[in-house]
Amino acid sequence: MAAPPSPKAILSLYSSTLRAAKSFSSYNFRNYFLQRTKDNFRSIQAETDPAKLSLAYNEAIKELEVLRRSAIVNRVYGGRRLAVEEQNDVQERRDT
Repeated sequence: MAAPPSPKAILSLYSSTLRAAKSFSSYNFRNYFLQRTKDNFRSIQAETDPAKLSLAYNEAIKELEVLRRSAIVNRVYGGRRLAVEEQNDVQERRDT
């Protein structure tokens, strides 16, 4: 049986997963994966069984790899910004 991951390793994986989730250009995907990451790591934090903790940690590593690849694809094929997002490149209309 493998030793459970250290709290520092779990925290490092959590921050890497949050960083990957924030890299999505799409508002809906970004917010979904941020919330999913927080929920997933809350359940990992509450786990007391070392075997289940190791299993959950390994699954989170696999999910991070998928999340990183998905974020790259989303940035390449990302669409326009939604109305709820901050619009940085909007020009004002000048009727003069």
